Amino acid sequence: MKIHSIELATVAVPLRKPFKTALRTVHTAYSTFVKVTTEDGKSGWGEAPPTHVITGDSMASIAYAIEEVLAPKLIGMDIRNRTELFAVLHKTIVRNTSAKAAVDMAIHDLLGQLAGLPLYQLLGGHRNKLDSNFTVSVNDPIEMGDDAHRCVEDGFTTLKVKVGIGSSELDIERVKEIRNRVGHTVKIRLDANQGWKPKEAIRTIIAMEDAGLEIELVEQPVHAEDIDGLLYVTQNTLTPIMADESVFSPKDALRVLQCGAADLINIKLMKSGGIHEALKINALAESYGVQCMTGSMIETKLGITAAAHFAASQPNITRCDFDAPLMLNGDPVIGGVTYTKQLVQLPNEPGLGVQIDSTWLSHHRTSGNEEEQ
Repeated sequence: MKIHSIELATVAVPLRKPFKTALRTVHTAYSTFVKVTTEDGKSGWGEAPPTHVITGDSMASIAYAIEEVLAPKLIGMDIRNRTELFAVLHKTIVRNTSAKAAVDMAIHDLLGQLAGLPLYQLLGGHRNKLDSNFTVSVNDPIEMGDDAHRCVEDGFTTLKVKVGIGSSELDIERVKEIRNRVGHTVKIRLDANQGWKPKEAIRTIIAMEDAGLEIELVEQPVHAEDIDGLLYVTQNTLTPIMADESVFSPKDALRVLQCGAADLINIKLMKSGGIHEALKINALAESYGVQCMTGSMIETKLGITAAAHFAASQPNITRCDFDAPLMLNGDPVIGGVTYTKQLVQLPNEPGLGVQIDSTWLSHHRTSGNEEEQ
């Protein structure tokens, strides 16, 4: 099964409501779809959204990396020689992790089809259902309380709450308002998206602990490169701390794990460069007794389905953040994961179990020059 062609399509899907974090505000989900076709006519799909402030990838850089750098090296290679194939994928160009992730997804889709197995079974087959949180964007406390209440009414029992903009006092008020609105049976996870300084993070988290706000975990409280600061926060708070932007690669994970800088790690395919490297990060974390979460960027159901197959295959991945498709006003994917409230069901078809709606795609393609906000 040699690779015959690698094709791209760029799409744009409006969000139902602007998605706001400490790093950015998104109104439209731009993305690049990747189709890898083998000589016998089988096709696998992958996705790469641009996330400048996290991965550094843009629509233009994703297209260039795949079309001009990766494709010439990968076309003609046999997907059954996966060790060699993934080595070439990751050695041909440094960083550009979103572009690599999209190609990696498509290859794994083909590998699952070749084996006649859903990808989660090929990778480990731990389970075929997952529970996802729903994310509450950072806004004023009343609006966040309204959004959180609506999520719980829609059947979600775990909320991921964005903080890190404005003062610590405002962040505390945001969380207090949400806790008052949803009660104490709903889990609340916080994500500061690097928005706090280490001492500020400690002061804020301890204040929330003392107020009885019952926070399950706090994700990436400090700048991604401040591992010492991350360690300082972890050592001086009772609430579990999760590393996200601090961990892109297995090397990053090892650095965090060796010094105990975080209690948990969030693995995202767009950071790791795909499933092949994500499996290595999870294995390292598991060897240190550290559980992982699988998260996502603002992606369509294509990228989320690939991430869900990875997460479902591994017992050490105990938390998931797969709500992005529910935020979009449109769906270009046929098949893939399905949602029943917070429950995410994996498909049973071989590979990713997805097809792309060609009619939808023809009406929502972009020039590829758009930039995320």
